[in-house]
Amino acid sequence: MSPFIDHQFKSPIWRMEIDSVSDMILLETRDQSDKKVHFSSISLETGKIHFEALETEERWLAGIEAAHNGVLLLHNYQSESGPAHKGLITIDETTGEVLWRNFNSAFDQLTINGPLLYDTRFQPKRLVLTDIRTGATIRSYEPSIDLELAYELGFPEVASDEFALSLHLPVHPLENTVQYLEHSNRIIVSLHAITGDELQQHLYMMRGTDVIYHDLLAAGIQKLQPESFIIHKDQLIYLVNHSQLKVLNL
Repeated sequence: MSPFIDHQFKSPIWRMEIDSVSDMILLETRDQSDKKVHFSSISLETGKIHFEALETEERWLAGIEAAHNGVLLLHNYQSESGPAHKGLITIDETTGEVLWRNFNSAFDQLTINGPLLYDTRFQPKRLVLTDIRTGATIRSYEPSIDLELAYELGFPEVASDEFALSLHLPVHPLENTVQYLEHSNRIIVSLHAITGDELQQHLYMMRGTDVIYHDLLAAGIQKLQPESFIIHKDQLIYLVNHSQLKVLNL
């Protein structure tokens, strides 16, 4: 078994967002030394890279907000020292073209009918449903029909000691570090283990107790890493060393 997508980025990946409508994965990479943020778009259906290392006018204080229906929403930060978001830039996921900008609005949430935005100049905030492709206000937020969009993603859960032992893993994991997810008669497992005097993070795909796929996610790490993989539809998506994207068709 080999990855359907295997792409090495020049800088660490800080955020990924999946557009379940267009089947695109959108990535935010950051170069700390040069203070630059870049954005990339890859089709999960074809493996095609639609754009990579796309820059905006704001070199550093920008990030991914959401992605939906072929549109990538980016936000700016109010300041380098705080997490507050202000301003939106929207990008066509295929062409990388800027669709619209709004420097006074901020993103609240994504609904089944589109994004909810609010004007940061006014309090209390008033949410409005917005056309994601044009930026035009559609109407005021209606909670009864503007339901939050559910993401079609599978996340691993922590395995009990008994379950971890039943897998007969080829390495001895550190206690409480085994995470797993069952999908298509397979069990995908991530864990931390010490090899020699080095802390490593591994990913295994099991069929019963047989290992049918293995990858080393990180070596020489200083602390335990968070969730290491997700399942989107029938694809396993994970990162190696925080900068290499791999996607396997299951």
